[in-house]
Amino acid sequence: MKKLMKKASYAILALGLMASCAQQKHEQKEVSNGVFPFAMPDEKPNIPLSASSERMFEYETKRVQDNELFSQFKYTRLQGFDYNGGDGTVSRRDPSRPILVDGKYYIWYTKRHTIVPPVGWDRAKEATDEIPSTDWDLADIWYATSADGTTWNEIGPAVTRPAKPKSGWRSLATPDILVWQGKYYLYYQAFDEPSGLRGDLCPVSVSYANSPDGPWTHGGDAVIPFGKEGEWDQNATHDPHPIIFNGKIHIYYKAAYNKWPDKRDKYAVGHGLVTSDNPLGPFEKHPLNPVMQSGHETTYFPFRDGVATIVIKDGNERETIQFSEDGANFNIACCISFAPTAAAPYIPNLFEKEGGNRGFTWGLSHFVNAGTPEKCYSIMARFDCDLSLDSNEPGFKKTGVWHRPEVYFEQSMESLYNHPEGRYKKEK
Repeated sequence: MKKLMKKASYAILALGLMASCAQQKHEQKEVSNGVFPFAMPDEKPNIPLSASSERMFEYETKRVQDNELFSQFKYTRLQGFDYNGGDGTVSRRDPSRPILVDGKYYIWYTKRHTIVPPVGWDRAKEATDEIPSTDWDLADIWYATSADGTTWNEIGPAVTRPAKPKSGWRSLATPDILVWQGKYYLYYQAFDEPSGLRGDLCPVSVSYANSPDGPWTHGGDAVIPFGKEGEWDQNATHDPHPIIFNGKIHIYYKAAYNKWPDKRDKYAVGHGLVTSDNPLGPFEKHPLNPVMQSGHETTYFPFRDGVATIVIKDGNERETIQFSEDGANFNIACCISFAPTAAAPYIPNLFEKEGGNRGFTWGLSHFVNAGTPEKCYSIMARFDCDLSLDSNEPGFKKTGVWHRPEVYFEQSMESLYNHPEGRYKKEK
């Protein structure tokens, strides 16, 4: 009896192997016939492929739902910030990445509180010591704390404008934070004239403190050097965004080129990279600058053994997430929608030697069109997502984002000549 059962088992196994071989032969036959198989192949088939099929096997995963660098984004209003009834005199924008210190989240941001709303960059000659030209004119760096990342307690100014003619006397904007060897460093744009007067021209300054609550000591001006005359970053270094990568300080920054001062509608945006072993510099520019030719506000983060970035608004590769093994040569990891503007993710252990490359699940961003062209101001918001190796929320991996018809009808033909950020309405 046992011998019969043993023979039966061998027969079943043999039949299984034969069926498996037959299936493999069937699949191989489909491939050998030059037809892409119904079952998603693990490796690129050895058949002629379209350019799109070739690219599919160049991504980390063939299905976007399995891609660790793909996510949808969900938004929540922040609590605790007053905007003076939306009259355009109070604006908050450009949040830094939140950091967690002693059980509290800290953020720094651009705050403008002026007697009137901005008159617009095209009327910058009308700006005074009390009348701002743009939403980020006549601003200071403020900070707030939170226990949960949604309800915030605004503490007050962190770094304020110095007396004229020191760098930044006109406005301080777009801060971001670096924690290095137990100290805190704020990098920010320092304006010496109303934005729009000749352009959006300014260098980057830095201040440092022993505590996130300050006091802050001025650490230097123009820490990211301008390029020489005729170079892409000849007169502006914006949106400083520091990370630690391979044990070295990396600061990504933005510059608009092909633009000022003679032409304002042909602009391009590039991102540069500088590195240093000292947060106060000197910083050395990467020889491949600009390392990114798409995107607007800079959002870069260590991810696994490289660096990833959220690319928004400008360039042929807008609305993508990209990845680089060396922090300078980026390739598209996926396309995204509804991406956060000026994304400032909360990354646990971001500035520690290990553990800061696991990604994130939430952060802050801003909306620059909270008001009207006559009452221009910005608000900050929270976004949630799944760009973390430690999270697996299938809801964020859905590829369909459906909006009510009214969202699309807002982009009617009547809006064709409006400013895309809602600052003003252009004449035909």
